Amino acid sequence: MPYSKEHKERVRVRIVEAARRMFNRHGFDNVSIDQLMAEAGLTRGGFYSHFGSKEAVFAAATASFLNGRGAVWREQAGVDPTAGQVEMAQRMVASYLSHEHLVQIEDQCPLIAYATDVARAGPQVQESYRELLEGMVSLFEHNLAGYQGDRAQRARALAAMCVGGMVIARALPGTDTAEDIRKAALTEAETCWIANRNDRAA
Repeated sequence: MPYSKEHKERVRVRIVEAARRMFNRHGFDNVSIDQLMAEAGLTRGGFYSHFGSKEAVFAAATASFLNGRGAVWREQAGVDPTAGQVEMAQRMVASYLSHEHLVQIEDQCPLIAYATDVARAGPQVQESYRELLEGMVSLFEHNLAGYQGDRAQRARALAAMCVGGMVIARALPGTDTAEDIRKAALTEAETCWIANRNDRAA
């Protein structure tokens, strides 16, 4: 008897989650299809029922974060992307640039974990990465309520500080420099709220 559509979808999610964790830990080039299927508790033969290539599952793993592990992470941080409140953007910055996010390698945002791999990947992977970044920018822009300047520009700058700071920090694990970079990015990102208050008071 053939598997149901629901069963196939559950298996696909298992593969994508396994791939996300493995690519976070080891990078795209250092993970084989056999390894990621073993991580998912499945055999290699089932892979091609869901994906045509390792790059295809890489794109899916990147795309899955926004409404998958990322949604769990935002909920834990008390971030409601739809609230339209500066507090939500503040919480996002504080959680994204936290020490906990830096050391939780398996659950790190793909914007941090996959940056170098994506630069060498094909259009499908780069598009999924771009969409994830745009989701982050959109969250910031929507929640910069009352900001008097260019909200889109400020949102992009916040995303750049968050992702860029963590990419550098991740590249230097366990060092004082990594913590210094993370803290500096957090401090500079937090000046956004000060500038916003000053603009409104002027």
